[in-house]
Amino acid sequence: MTPALLEVSGLSKSYGGVHAVREVSFTLAPGEILAVIGPNGAGKSTCFNMLNGQIWPDSGTVRINGRDTAGMTPREVWRLGVGRTFQIAAAFGSMTVIENVQVALLSHAGRLWRPWGLASREQREEARRLCDRVGLAEERDHPCGTLSYGDLKRLELALALANAPRLLLMDEPTAGMAPADRVETMRAAAAIARGAGIGVLFTEHDMDVVFEHADRILVLDRGRIVASGTPAQIRDDPAVKAIYLGEGLTFAAGPAHA
Repeated sequence: MTPALLEVSGLSKSYGGVHAVREVSFTLAPGEILAVIGPNGAGKSTCFNMLNGQIWPDSGTVRINGRDTAGMTPREVWRLGVGRTFQIAAAFGSMTVIENVQVALLSHAGRLWRPWGLASREQREEARRLCDRVGLAEERDHPCGTLSYGDLKRLELALALANAPRLLLMDEPTAGMAPADRVETMRAAAAIARGAGIGVLFTEHDMDVVFEHADRILVLDRGRIVASGTPAQIRDDPAVKAIYLGEGLTFAAGPAHA
């Protein structure tokens, strides 16, 4: 049996009398793609923020490759081999695409202290390779301030891959993107992850993206896991249908992933 890459046990977080996350437990294996879905306010982002050290849980544990992350800062968690993308993509707008990726690579190598005139010559080939992997070969030398939002999200994926992560956390990776960009970006991310054995945990509102790429799905509602299983099991779960009925969402039939 493959050892768990990520082990979450009894994770809980409250704000005053509001229970944002309640007793959440799950595991993630290397190379597995796990989706976390749920209506707005279900606790998805709070759960994510606890996994990479942005906020600390009230109770429960998070282990990455067997290492308890209690009390760790986001940078310390990143050093364990965790990449992260956010709902709203951001980059250094005045720098080019490849320069942004170089900065991330230099940070991982602990060499950001060097003057940029010297540092800009380093990690150039690796930065070029990462740009190509996420579909930004033609945009490598474009200033980030001129990118479309879809390209900016692809750049964010390249930045998340710069520390050669074993675990990739993606918080709504296709939010704000055009439908064609959603398909292209998530297919690229899934192919990279499966090819490199990276475990992926992602949240997403686009159910077509979820059911095409996820190996397993967790459903959160009011901070609790209310369902867990394969895409086929989740698609047919009466409790899940009841939760989403109010939002008017339908679950498309089809394969779990391409």
